[in-house]
Amino acid sequence: MADARTFTVTEDDDGIRLDRWFKRNQPETSFNIVSRWARTGLVKLDGKRVAPGDRIAAGQVITVPPPEAMPERQERPKPRCNPLTTEEEELVRSMVIFQNDSAFVLNKPAGLATQGGTKTTNHLDRLLDGLTDGAGNRPKLVHRLDKDTSGAILVARTARAAAFFSKSFSARTAKKVYWALVIGVPSGDEGLIDAPLAKQPGTGGEKMQVDEEHGLMAKTRWRVIDRAGNRAAWVELQPLTGRTHQLRAHMAAIGHPIVGDGKYGGAEAFLTGGISRKLHLHARHLKIDSPGGGKIDVTAELPDHLKQSLATLGFELAEGEPVKGPAPRQKRAPGTKPRRENRRGERRARSTRGRR
Repeated sequence: MADARTFTVTEDDDGIRLDRWFKRNQPETSFNIVSRWARTGLVKLDGKRVAPGDRIAAGQVITVPPPEAMPERQERPKPRCNPLTTEEEELVRSMVIFQNDSAFVLNKPAGLATQGGTKTTNHLDRLLDGLTDGAGNRPKLVHRLDKDTSGAILVARTARAAAFFSKSFSARTAKKVYWALVIGVPSGDEGLIDAPLAKQPGTGGEKMQVDEEHGLMAKTRWRVIDRAGNRAAWVELQPLTGRTHQLRAHMAAIGHPIVGDGKYGGAEAFLTGGISRKLHLHARHLKIDSPGGGKIDVTAELPDHLKQSLATLGFELAEGEPVKGPAPRQKRAPGTKPRRENRRGERRARSTRGRR
């Protein structure tokens, strides 16, 4: 039998459990095999016996049996199917709007799913193969955007960075700001929607609804950037919690669904006059601490369909410049009636308004 193999624990794997190290670095070795090797002393840490749940540290040496010690029936990982085409590699590289040693930030186009599924074979996670570095490190997803939502999405370049960013997103220390075009104009200039959300029965978890009794806490801060009479409003949205479809469900709940969101707004979510039927929701700004110190602070350019809709409705966009405050309300033309608000929906969503 060949000699045992040795591996030095890297900084990326500092502090993780031994079984987790195998999952990251030797995925062909199952947990059962690691446990068997540990019981029989075939796997060692700095020359000493070790248990699968023991923590390892950077610089320590893991001794692993040779490949011949692997049971013949152990399944090997399947090679990744459908390698990227040259066009797909160029596509994912063109999405990169920021990069450092810890992360890439991409401007995801609308219509591209973040992750795959039973019927989804074209997705961002697959395209990340095109950003693998020379050492074989493949970027890792740490949060997601809905398929039809465009904008800034961060992917970690190392396992250690992924753990850091994941903690930031789960602790809500990362700041995410979205821009959206919504039907009608909310009352007031800004406010807070405080409406618990739960999966809607009968939808297989594909749709959320406001549920005061069984829903999970969900809060969204909104601000009107500009108004197109009573027809539509350009708004800034900041999710203070991270529920599925939160922004879409909340805006529909207060009677102002996002333009193009037929799932939550039905037929009323679409505008005539050449306005695109795509979802008008964009992850505009992302700000998050970086593992190496400092902050990642990135703004994602708007997609063409949202730019065109804003222009069609008469909004003026200074690309790259922050909008300082809500525009003054436009006066109603003589003889026209104000849009009727969904007051019941607004009360149910407990939207609080007024200047902060």
